[in-house]
Amino acid sequence: MAKQKDKQSMLMRWLNWLEKAGNKLPDPLILFFYFTMTVIIATAVLSWLGVTAIHPSTGEEIHILNLLSSEGILVIFSRLLTNFTTFAPLGQVLVIMLAIGLMDQLGLLGNVLKAIVLAVPKRFITPMLIFVSVLSSIATDAGYVVLIPLGAALFASMKRHPIAGLAAAFAGVAGGFGANLIPTPGDSLLAGITESAAHSIAPYYTVNILGNWYFMIASVFLIVIVGTFVTEKIVEPRLGEYKGEYVEDTELTKDVSPIVKRAMRGAGISFVITGVLLSLLIVPSWGPLRGDGDLVASPFFTHLIAVLFFLFLVPGIVYGRMTKQIRSNADIAANFMETIKSLSGFIVLAFMAGQFVGLFAQSNLGAIIAIHGGNFLYNVGFTGFGMIVAFMVLSGFVNLFIGSASAQWLIFAPIFVPMLMQLGYTPEFVQLAYRVGDSVTNPISPLLTYLALIIIFAQKYDKKAGMGTIISTMMPYTIFLTIFWFLLVGIWMLFGLPVGPGVGIFL
Repeated sequence: MAKQKDKQSMLMRWLNWLEKAGNKLPDPLILFFYFTMTVIIATAVLSWLGVTAIHPSTGEEIHILNLLSSEGILVIFSRLLTNFTTFAPLGQVLVIMLAIGLMDQLGLLGNVLKAIVLAVPKRFITPMLIFVSVLSSIATDAGYVVLIPLGAALFASMKRHPIAGLAAAFAGVAGGFGANLIPTPGDSLLAGITESAAHSIAPYYTVNILGNWYFMIASVFLIVIVGTFVTEKIVEPRLGEYKGEYVEDTELTKDVSPIVKRAMRGAGISFVITGVLLSLLIVPSWGPLRGDGDLVASPFFTHLIAVLFFLFLVPGIVYGRMTKQIRSNADIAANFMETIKSLSGFIVLAFMAGQFVGLFAQSNLGAIIAIHGGNFLYNVGFTGFGMIVAFMVLSGFVNLFIGSASAQWLIFAPIFVPMLMQLGYTPEFVQLAYRVGDSVTNPISPLLTYLALIIIFAQKYDKKAGMGTIISTMMPYTIFLTIFWFLLVGIWMLFGLPVGPGVGIFL
C-alpha cells in the first residue's frame, strides 16, 4: 500500500513539474518572436564564422545571409508584409474554415456526430464512439464539446462506468487527432507549413493536403481497434464497478428533433449532389480541372482547398435554411464573421510565425542546418526506422510542453523537413511521422487546451476527479497507441507503401 502511495505521489510530482514547466513557456506569439530574434542573431554569428554548405543537387556553395548586415536589415523590412501574406497556411486555413466553420456554427457537424453514435446497437457503442471521435477532427472543437460528455452519458445510460465512456471518446478525439477518412483543416494547415519548410532546399516542391491520406485512413481503423481493446480490457476493469449515481443527461442522449433530422437529410443530399457536380470538373476528358491526364498532379488536386470549400459550403447553407437559422444572405455573412473571429488568434500568430519561417528560409540558415544535419546522421549511420522512431518520440515529448500541433510543427518543420529530405525522405512522410508522435501524447498532455473542461465533465460523475485522474486513465491509450501506431509506420516503411496519392516515403 505504501509503495502504491509512493508511486502515486511520484506520478503527481512529475505531473505537477510538467504542468509548471509548460506554464512557464511564453505565449506562442511571444515564443515565435524569441525564435525570430534567435534566427537574426544566429545568422550574424554563423556568417562571421564563415559557415557554409554545398547544395547536394546543384553543387553550389550556400552562404548565410547575415540579417544584421545592411542587406539583411533591408530583407527584414522589405519582407515583413510578404512573409505574412505568403505564409502558406494562412489563406488555406481561412478559406476552408469559412465553409467548415459555417457548418459548425449552425450545429450541423455536432448533430451529425451525435446522430451516428446514437444510431448504433449498444454492443457496438465503444468502437463506434471511438470511430466518430476520430472523425471529429473535421469539426474542429465539436469532438471535445459534444462527443466527450456524450460518451460519458451513453455509458451511464447503459449502466457502464461513465468515466470509461469519457475516456474512449477522449482517446478518439485527442489521440486520434492525426487520423481521418477525409481531409481536415489540420491537413491544410500542416501541409502549408511543410511546403514552406521544403522550399529551403527544393524551391518548387508542392505538398498536397492529401499527402498523408492513405496512411491516415489506415490509422483510423487502427485507433478504433486499439482504443476499443484498451477501453474494454484495461480501462473499464481498472475503474471497477461505478459506485456513484448514474446521472443521465437527457439532453445529450435524446435523439435529434424531426426538424433537425430533415435538415440533416437535406444537407446530406446537397453534399452528394455537390460532390457529383464537382466530379464533372475532373472525371470527363473535357473536365476543366482534369489537366494532362495525371490526376494527382491535376488542377483538381492542386487546388483541392477550393473544391472542399464548395463541397462543405453548400450543405451548410442548406442545413441553415431548413432549420431557419439562415433566413437571408446577411445571416451567412454573420456566420462567416463569427468564424473569422474565432480564428483571430491564429491570424495574429500567423504574422509572427510567418516572420520566423520566412527569415529562417531567406537567410539560408535552414538549408545549411539541413545539409550538415543530414550528412551527420548519414555518416553516423543513424537512419531508417530507428531514426524515425526517435523523431516521433521527440515530437510526442515536446507535445507535452507545447499544446498546439501547428505551433510545434512551425518550430520543427524548418529544421526536420529539409534535414530528412537530405536523407531521401519525402516532406509528406516527415509530416506523417510528426503527426503520429504528436497525437499519441495528446491524451496525457497537461497543457491540452480542453483538459480543464474534460475534468469538469468527469466531476459530474466523480467529484474527486482531477488532472491525475484523467491522465492516469488515459495513460494506457497513449502506451498502446504509441506501440501499435509506431509499428504501423514501420510496416509502411518495410513495404514502401504510398502515404498519399502520388506520394511515397522516399524522394
